[in-house]
Amino acid sequence: MEIGMLWFDDGKSSMQDKVSQAVTFYQGKFGETPTHCLVHPSTLDGNQEGLVSGVKIRKARNVMPNHYWIGVEETSKKSRTKKKRKQSKPAIQEIAA
Repeated sequence: MEIGMLWFDDGKSSMQDKVSQAVTFYQGKFGETPTHCLVHPSTLDGNQEGLVSGVKIRKARNVMPNHYWIGVEETSKKSRTKKKRKQSKPAIQEIAA
């Protein structure tokens, strides 16, 4: 997942409740249902990676504790196509003499 919404919640509610709240907010803001949520391993707090509100929970060390990076996972085919389209053009074009 390259693009998503970062949700912070350090409250006392369960991880499942926090993810459910983030999913509801995401749906209202972006008009689509997220598919993945990345969390710091310590945020799992004994819970296993799995599904919450239809969203796949995965641990990721690059996400800070109590933060939830939620969004739509791109398929590998979409990612490859996207990268092909992002080929840069030269900053200065050669002028024919």
